[in-house]
Amino acid sequence: MIKAIFFDIDGTLVTRQSEALKSTKRAIKEAQARGILCGIATGRGPVHLDERIDFLDMDMFVTYNGQLVYQGDQDIYQRPFEQDVLREIVTFADAEHRQVVFGARRRIDGSFVMRLSQLAWVKWVAALMPKWFPVRTTKGLLQSFSPNRSKGRYSRLSILNEPIYQCVMFSAESETEKLLHRLPNVTFQRSNPYSVDIVPKGGSKFLGIQKFLEANQIDVSEVMAFGDHLNDLEMLEGVGIGVAMGNAEQETKDRADYVTDTNENDGIYKALKHFDII
Repeated sequence: MIKAIFFDIDGTLVTRQSEALKSTKRAIKEAQARGILCGIATGRGPVHLDERIDFLDMDMFVTYNGQLVYQGDQDIYQRPFEQDVLREIVTFADAEHRQVVFGARRRIDGSFVMRLSQLAWVKWVAALMPKWFPVRTTKGLLQSFSPNRSKGRYSRLSILNEPIYQCVMFSAESETEKLLHRLPNVTFQRSNPYSVDIVPKGGSKFLGIQKFLEANQIDVSEVMAFGDHLNDLEMLEGVGIGVAMGNAEQETKDRADYVTDTNENDGIYKALKHFDII
């Protein structure tokens, strides 16, 4: 019996226009009416999260790829970077003039370009751009471009005095090995080809889900999760039923228990009907 369901956001819970389908909203409300907890498992942080999930009324939140978990007003799990590891990231970003943002409990700060990219309306505009648009193909731009090359740009940020749960950096997939070599004390989670989420070593959405389950005395076999990208793999494989969206990466589909329709074509509703959840 399923007691809790977790949803990734981009490419899963919402469409390219950052909207939840009517069928998705109806399905979640029906599941909740049956006593099933419905929540978010995302690489995003709490800032602007209500906007990102189209103001859905969710029961629990696994954010920053599992590093900050809360239910209502109660924080269940917090795992920020250790200070020496955070300094390694800041030093790397400053030395290489990277576009990076730092995520705290109630705010994010860093690169203006990266902060802008977190807003829902920017995602909506980006979804309308043709695939040949240069920002989608120019890897060198994403890897090293920065309009602000001042020395110690990030080390002076006041947000670094707060617990930092995740950093997001412009970084093409082609430089994965370089990042692993330069920043060996963190874990990289990728949900798109253009930027990478950096979290404390070993961090994942599934780890955050486990912390929530422990606090609520729910067995992992009683959990369903929906996702579409590589940072959802551990979550989909670890829960009782892992569902990949029809628009998911092929590897995600291959390792899920079930593949539903796309996020644009009632995928969540159809999967919940298939498993008699609703």
